[in-house]
Amino acid sequence: MKRVKQGGLFDMPEHLKRISKNGDPLEVLASAVDFEVFRPVLEDALGYSDGAKGGRPPYVPVAMFKILLLQAQNDLSDARTEFLIKDRLSWLRFLGFGLNEPTPDENTIRHFRNRLTAVGAIKPLFDQLDAYLRSLGYLPMGGQIVDATLVQAPRQRMTQEEKDAAKAGKTAAQIWLDEPAKAAQKDTQARWTVKFTKAKERPDGTKPPVDIAIPTFGYKDHIAIDGRHGFIRSYEATPANAHDGAMLREIVSTDNLSSEVYADTAYRSKTNEAWLKDKALTSRIHQKKPQGKPMPSNIARANAKKSIIRARVEHVFAVIKHKRGLFIRTIGLARARTKIGIANIAYNMARLVTLQARPNPRPATG
Repeated sequence: MKRVKQGGLFDMPEHLKRISKNGDPLEVLASAVDFEVFRPVLEDALGYSDGAKGGRPPYVPVAMFKILLLQAQNDLSDARTEFLIKDRLSWLRFLGFGLNEPTPDENTIRHFRNRLTAVGAIKPLFDQLDAYLRSLGYLPMGGQIVDATLVQAPRQRMTQEEKDAAKAGKTAAQIWLDEPAKAAQKDTQARWTVKFTKAKERPDGTKPPVDIAIPTFGYKDHIAIDGRHGFIRSYEATPANAHDGAMLREIVSTDNLSSEVYADTAYRSKTNEAWLKDKALTSRIHQKKPQGKPMPSNIARANAKKSIIRARVEHVFAVIKHKRGLFIRTIGLARARTKIGIANIAYNMARLVTLQARPNPRPATG
């Protein structure tokens, strides 16, 4: 029997070469995104000391930020992330850790994410990525497409009295005064809402007269993407019961090279139409069906044309929610905003990789 020679540590560079040859997506990501552009934002936000007072130095903030992106890409818990960092050579290389170096444990990862949440650093990081995209020539153009998607969180078991207290704005600590352990596990800021989906046709070809109503508990990711490149250009995270139309003025900007704004009927209101006009923006929001009357054919045709463009936003949600499984496991709106913000950042980075891989990746500039 032929004995197989066992490899050692000195074989690792060759192993990494084979990983690269087979196509390491993280190596592609690292070549598409200059992660050093995030260092000033991270260092300013976290306020790391110079080490003069002693103590164990913190891990490099850029590496820790990359870890949060890996979590968003793979829907991982902190404990599972700790294991995979140790287990995968491609992850070690992407994060910049050597084989014999210590790597962050789950508590360190959680603490870093909580610090970013406490100082409100996610939006500045998102804005820094957008500035980087613009520097590459990916300017906002093609109009803006606005939509929102529900992001589920674990359902909370509460009595009606406790639910009423949460709706009144009381914190978990105020509701469960004598049960601090229970209060720490209760999310009083997530909300219930009802999602309506189109009913499927019956086997006989007929369709039920009403849509299906699905109760959903959690939060909502409101986004505006540019119609040309498909990047998320702005976003807001809210409890699930927030009205979509009320968020239009929070996420629509005036820096897109096209004035057109696309959205579904939930965003159509006199207030929004007046605001868009005041900002010299062109409303391409779907028109509603007249109450008690059939939809006029000209409006139906106009809505159908708008839908072709508006449907591009569904690709974004398909990646974030269905492919990557975004689910809020943290407690409270602030942490939910962090999770949603990181998911949006990770999407934009993946979108950049896709665009750069095209035969002619240079973006249009006008």
